[in-house]
Amino acid sequence: MQEEAREIAQELETKPLDHQCLTEEVGDLLFTCVNLARFVGVDAETALSRANHKFERRFRRIETELEARGSHPETASLEEMDALWEQIKARERSQ
Repeated sequence: MQEEAREIAQELETKPLDHQCLTEEVGDLLFTCVNLARFVGVDAETALSRANHKFERRFRRIETELEARGSHPETASLEEMDALWEQIKARERSQ
């Protein structure tokens, strides 16, 4: 996975960006992740579905927090949203 991630990073540094090559490299990384899941006995589709639900749940909490502050994702800074993400993640882990 590290090798595939390095290849993506290298591709991102090329100018002009070759979207077809980048797509291929991302596909290689995804394929490697699925193979890792299979090797360790994890259903990749279930794992991805759970990750998507977790992301959605956390992002909705960010939206709620921002709304309480009179803001929303379109106007909040990435730093503010990242800080909220980390706070929400920490709260979930402590529950």
